[in-house]
Amino acid sequence: MMRALLVNEHGSIEHLELAQCAEPEPKDGEVIVDVHAASVNFPDLLVIGGTYQKLPPRPFVPGKDLAGIVSAVGAGVSTCRPGDRVMAQVEHGAFAERCRVPQHNCFVMPARMGYAEGAAMGLVYLTAYFALVERGGVRPGEVVLVNGAAGGVGLAAVQLGKALGATVVASVSTVEKARIASANGADHVVMTDRPDLRESLRTQVFDALGRRGIDLVIDPVGGNVFDASLRTLAWCGRVVVVGFAEGRVPEIKAGLILVKNISIIGLQVSDYRDREPEKVRRAQMHLFELYEAGKLAPQVMASYPLGDYLPALRAVRDRKVLGKVVLRVRD
Repeated sequence: MMRALLVNEHGSIEHLELAQCAEPEPKDGEVIVDVHAASVNFPDLLVIGGTYQKLPPRPFVPGKDLAGIVSAVGAGVSTCRPGDRVMAQVEHGAFAERCRVPQHNCFVMPARMGYAEGAAMGLVYLTAYFALVERGGVRPGEVVLVNGAAGGVGLAAVQLGKALGATVVASVSTVEKARIASANGADHVVMTDRPDLRESLRTQVFDALGRRGIDLVIDPVGGNVFDASLRTLAWCGRVVVVGFAEGRVPEIKAGLILVKNISIIGLQVSDYRDREPEKVRRAQMHLFELYEAGKLAPQVMASYPLGDYLPALRAVRDRKVLGKVVLRVRD
């Protein structure tokens, strides 16, 4: 038996149960990982609440990011072997002492990477990579606006944008978040806590850039921040829609897209994991190379024992996280 967090009924995080569950067994092409750390992502809250686009049958173990040691493999596994230190991404199942993972979602970590770092680097860095490179087509010298720049995806996009040669403008809502965005490489910081955000955000961007607009917006926030970001775009600018942490899914007037030749681009990164796993593997290897070169550094704000899962989930729910929060499954 193993300890795991269980969703028996969708609802608030207070309805989760820390329980004893049967341990998983590997099927062909699958890996069993003894989980040492699992990171908390905003989509985990949507899964727990029952509002995410992909929901497993109940009861189930939530959690999408983990790092640990391979303890068993099924037939045909070639990406790792027992004893390897790996990070992995799954649709669900990470908030447990053991997790069954498809082999193509398992990546052997660099030797100096710790388990908390590995868990924190997973989903958010792959999301940032596919937003910037695959969907956004960022080029060296372009200007990228990263919304929610102190969150998990945001900080990853700030670091990665700089590593890829872009000028990065970070949008944040507090002075504390501005400091962490700057410390992680943002060239300019603009504030989203100002009145008349639609006008003030554009003014701040133009003041920072000399009336040059934004080439690419990475937006995990939605709502008013998304609306204001459209007004900062340069001609032929692009927006990659990553999520809606603010809560409101924005609507777009097609006339603005037409007159400025704007491209609005969606990203559901887990679809790449399912449809094009080799592309995801190449992206992860590139991320590891940048990590080894010192250009990427996952920011773990806090770690909690698995039994203290509620404070960890509440920090993400209440948007108090700078970087990532991690659950320590094994000390």
